[in-house]
Amino acid sequence: MRIVKHSQSSFGQTNIADIRIDPRSRDDIPAVLKGLQYIYVNTGIRDKVFALLEESLVSDARQDTGRPGMELWKVFVLATVKLGLGCDYDRLQELANQHQTLRQMLGHCGWEDTEAYALQTLIDNVSALKPEVLAEVNQIVVEAGHELLKKKSCDPTLKARCDSFVVETDVHYPTDANLLWDAMRKLISQAGRACGDNGIPGWRQYQYNCRQVKRLFRRTQKVRYSNAKNEEKRQQKNKQVHATYRAYLDTARFYVDKGKQAQDALVARGHVVQAMLLSAWIVDAERQIDQIDRRVLQREVIPHEEKVFSIFEPHTEWISKGKAGVPQELGVRVCVLEDQHQFILHHRVMWQETDDKVAVAMVSEAQRRYPEVKQCSFDKGFHSPENQRQLSELLDQVILPKKGRLSEADKAREHSDTFQQARYQHSAVESCINNLEQRGLDRCRSHGKHGFERHVALSVVACNLHRIGLILQRKEKEKLARAERRRRKKLAA
Repeated sequence: MRIVKHSQSSFGQTNIADIRIDPRSRDDIPAVLKGLQYIYVNTGIRDKVFALLEESLVSDARQDTGRPGMELWKVFVLATVKLGLGCDYDRLQELANQHQTLRQMLGHCGWEDTEAYALQTLIDNVSALKPEVLAEVNQIVVEAGHELLKKKSCDPTLKARCDSFVVETDVHYPTDANLLWDAMRKLISQAGRACGDNGIPGWRQYQYNCRQVKRLFRRTQKVRYSNAKNEEKRQQKNKQVHATYRAYLDTARFYVDKGKQAQDALVARGHVVQAMLLSAWIVDAERQIDQIDRRVLQREVIPHEEKVFSIFEPHTEWISKGKAGVPQELGVRVCVLEDQHQFILHHRVMWQETDDKVAVAMVSEAQRRYPEVKQCSFDKGFHSPENQRQLSELLDQVILPKKGRLSEADKAREHSDTFQQARYQHSAVESCINNLEQRGLDRCRSHGKHGFERHVALSVVACNLHRIGLILQRKEKEKLARAERRRRKKLAA
């Protein structure tokens, strides 16, 4: 049973609208909580957000019976605070159990409240949010932010800027040898535990077997090809390298074959799920054995599309964007579209996509949600003749520099005042990217594709809530400053 939020307040509980948040604080927590408070206090916005959250956590289980689950409001608060601070679950647990203002926002009582959050409870509930629903929540948050700025904003049109960056996945630097070791240690450990639990013989020394494979892996790390000018020395060293890798591969093949026997024994005893888990590691190990054999022993160049850069996060890509001091990044590209008010209107996880493939899709989706988008700026990486044509049909002003030599018409277009002014302002999107990296998108520690998409969507929502909180804090500080000036004038008089 799960509800949005209890309507009846408990004795000693502070109403969320009455929570005092220091407007002068420069920490991230008060700004995020201020944004959450604004969403909750405005009834129309709150009802829309709650309806979407209820849809996000819907399941086949009945919602009116059973053990009470965490309130949807608490799940949303904890998720946005985690990404708003860019922290891990351990720090989130400490804040949820000890931070007084955060506990008031969660709806806990004051002096007699002893309810504590377990670490696994936080992980399970925050992970239940769906990325597609969070995108809808983000639209509501952005619209609330635009409404907040409407009095000062004279121009109703939205001028966007679009760029992409790499969100790193939580992986180590990949080599074919250490990826094989990753697969082998998981295969041997999984087979050893499964066979031990089900009385299947042959795996009693699986921990020793792991250490045996690891020793051979370490030898491959230390052995190197020779650069000596003497041909005989080079050949001798190369034979040593090949012998080391053959010993590593032969041992790996032995345990892969043994793992297949364990898999058949598990299936014969009806333990299909454990056999399927074991099968996944066998596939990874066989692929890495094949690639090492082809690369080292047969001196073959492995095509890039065949390579896997992590067996735990197989969606990881090897990305070289040509940045100074950053030869490569291991992660996935994410494209963001920000307006002139520093709200992120739309984002897209670019699975095996490049910038020029997403430009039109980013603008069309942003316009579907926000018809006021009339201008958008890009960098040269998004350019293609087809993108220029399609974007010109969607936007009043397309700020997309052309690659290569410019024609006279292109020179006139790119040297116009509107184009130049938008190009000067486009670099502000780097500030948006840096802000997102501070909100958890420097490195994604969530597992799998779904976890990656959820992590990105939550970070965008948290970033926009943080922006609303900063606007509210600035208004409060200005109000306090005016009151202080009036007080001083009154004393002076």
